[in-house]
Amino acid sequence: MDSLKNVLYWLIANSLGGFNRGRIIEELFTKPQNANELSKSLEIEYKTIRYHLKVLEENGLLTSVGGGYGRTYFPTETLETNKQYFAEIWDKIGKKPNKD
Repeated sequence: MDSLKNVLYWLIANSLGGFNRGRIIEELFTKPQNANELSKSLEIEYKTIRYHLKVLEENGLLTSVGGGYGRTYFPTETLETNKQYFAEIWDKIGKKPNKD
């Protein structure tokens, strides 16, 4: 199994908060957004969005441009190239919250 796939599986399917991380990634595949836009579109608390963005960026799945409130997030080139891994995992867990 590819290491990116392992990281995606761990962050989405095997950890608390994985459902929200999956929703964030799914939303960012549609268009780049800042934390405030994601908070509104996904109806998730701003601080929660910021936490998940940090986790995803630290694990090499997202990148950002700009600073402060306008910092805009994008999937990394690696994630874009391997989008099928995300789709496979996201479909497998049924796009439902973890029951942990």
